[in-house]
Amino acid sequence: MTDPPRPDPFPVTRLESDAGALFVLQSKGEWWHAGFHLTTAIVGPTILTLPNAFRGLGWWLGFFCLTTMGLVTFYAYYLMSKVLDHCEKSGRRHIRFRELAADVLGSGWMFYVVIFIQTAINTGIGIGAILLAGQCLDIMYSSLYPQGSLKLYEFIAMVTAVMIVLSQLPSFHSLRHINFVSLLLSLGYTFLVVGACINLGLSKNAPKRDYSLEHSDSGKVFSAFTSISIIAAIFGNGILPEIQATLAPPATGKMLKGLLLCYSVIFFTFYSAAVSGYWVFGKNSSSNILKNLMPDEGPTLAPIVVIGLAVIFVLLQLFAIGLVYSQVAYEIMEKKSADTTKGIFSKRNLVPRLILRSLYMAFCGFMAAMLPFFGDINAVVGAFGFIPLDFVLPMLLYNMTYKPTKRSFTYWINMTIMVVFTCAGLMGAFSSVRKLVLDANKFKLFSSEVVD
Repeated sequence: MTDPPRPDPFPVTRLESDAGALFVLQSKGEWWHAGFHLTTAIVGPTILTLPNAFRGLGWWLGFFCLTTMGLVTFYAYYLMSKVLDHCEKSGRRHIRFRELAADVLGSGWMFYVVIFIQTAINTGIGIGAILLAGQCLDIMYSSLYPQGSLKLYEFIAMVTAVMIVLSQLPSFHSLRHINFVSLLLSLGYTFLVVGACINLGLSKNAPKRDYSLEHSDSGKVFSAFTSISIIAAIFGNGILPEIQATLAPPATGKMLKGLLLCYSVIFFTFYSAAVSGYWVFGKNSSSNILKNLMPDEGPTLAPIVVIGLAVIFVLLQLFAIGLVYSQVAYEIMEKKSADTTKGIFSKRNLVPRLILRSLYMAFCGFMAAMLPFFGDINAVVGAFGFIPLDFVLPMLLYNMTYKPTKRSFTYWINMTIMVVFTCAGLMGAFSSVRKLVLDANKFKLFSSEVVD
């Protein structure tokens, strides 16, 4: 006997007075738009860290973890889209992760847990995107003017100014063309970096290859779990319900097509970047393979035009990534500050949007300039944030919604994934905190050197 339908704790009528839903999470998109948003949220410059992740795992374990993470995240996102579709068919359409979790799990405190984790992830990525974009500008400037006087924080200020302008795009849906360009940029810099690595590996100047792991058993374990955390964070996004909210209703089935588009790009970019970079540099792979191609001493290991184009493509895509991960913050701001009885571009709504979004971007820019060691902090946030939202909650939400029997294969697959990735997340968090402590003596506020 099926359970009787229960009332929506977040009824559709709320949308009439919900500026966050009406203005920021406009439901006008097609499935390919969702694919563009997903690709921008997942396929970013962080893929250039995959050779470094393989350094802590080796060839076979690296391939296994990369493939497993890909399959598990695709499965998790598919399950979450099914839960969202089920709620929509039941008359309870959810456009926010926090509302979905609170409704399905029947616990008001989950609303605040999810919004806290989402805010930490999204703000962290916003800060990281500005920091990396500033670093890209610094790299280009240093190449053209080796004795130049500009510092990293000045480039971060330039990036922040551009982000403040771009942040005034009113809705998630309005980013669809930018995110399509972002998809092309990810393919572009991957092609350039992979081509540069293959060319170097086949040349007479190829570096000596060494694929050995850490010597001590404890070192191998910590390196492996840190690498697993890196791969998990690269596959994570934490905003799938908000992306599905941009689809024009009914959204049923559309998200799967968007996921297939996204994971087609993932397959090409992730494997090619990981394999080519690790093949050439082995255990000497840096946290960004571009650093290996541009050593501090000696000539560059790839044509300067190729590296320059790759850096420009990365820089441009970082603007799109910063915008995508700011949408949840903008939606929260708009919900509290805007008036739905006025137009989206009315003075009443335009002025608060301009002020609040500018302040948010200024805060992210200030933190990026102050904490150029933010990569270590972001690793901790990723371990505590991405794994709960992307590897645990989707399975839990599915089991709570569809209630598969405890004897079913689906139930035990979901439970196994939750347990395994909860343990991996805890170990990854411990390893990330350990690295943060070990690097603490390198930290310096407003430094021009980014801690690797």
